[in-house]
Amino acid sequence: MNILVCISQAPDTTSRIAFKNGNTEFDADGVQFIVNPYDEWYALVRALELKEAGGGSVTILTVGDASTEPTMRKALAIGADAAVRIDAKPTDSMQTARLIAAHAAGKGYDLILCGKETIDYNGAVVPGMVAALLDMPYVALATKLDVADGVATAMREVTGGEEEVEVALPAVFSAAKGMAEQRIPNMRGIMSARTKPLNVETGASDATTKVRVFALPPEKGACKMIPADQAEELIRLLREEAKAI
Repeated sequence: MNILVCISQAPDTTSRIAFKNGNTEFDADGVQFIVNPYDEWYALVRALELKEAGGGSVTILTVGDASTEPTMRKALAIGADAAVRIDAKPTDSMQTARLIAAHAAGKGYDLILCGKETIDYNGAVVPGMVAALLDMPYVALATKLDVADGVATAMREVTGGEEEVEVALPAVFSAAKGMAEQRIPNMRGIMSARTKPLNVETGASDATTKVRVFALPPEKGACKMIPADQAEELIRLLREEAKAI
């Protein structure tokens, strides 16, 4: 089975976020980047498990410049067989999806896996766009995935619970928590990642949106402590100051 896993580079959650050029551009200076956890822990690891069970290959794909290659090498160290970097700056979701779909078209991928969302923009729309552009079935928020005889069986999150669906391959899935367990690269994987192919492709797709300005959330205010026996005062503050009730 030929599997494509779309991965994204994201800032580590401990990074201090700042903007530049009049708050119109993310400031990457001093930021530690990682493989987006939903892509790494769930989509990539499940793809590797499926390959190990039934054979085939796993290719990772990223849209980005050369600065993304160290995080791609980590994904190779975890076990992916090959990598493709589309040399373009990801500007918005539709542009990214078009570039992914342009690469995937005609390549014979049986399965395309993505994390359910990235931890920086939290859009959760790229996998669905890719599926639409490739005219493939799409299952969002999958928590389990098995493949047999050209059919994928998945559990996905729905309001109030989960539902089981069957989809004929090829298909696109976005992976949520529960799909797999995180893997830590071992020394052998790290060494072998250096020699695995990382191909660079040129890509062109116009952005459909433009960022006007970024804004940080307001800083947290001072904490006001209310004695346990002053419930009426707490209710008054929640109503008159916090406007919460």
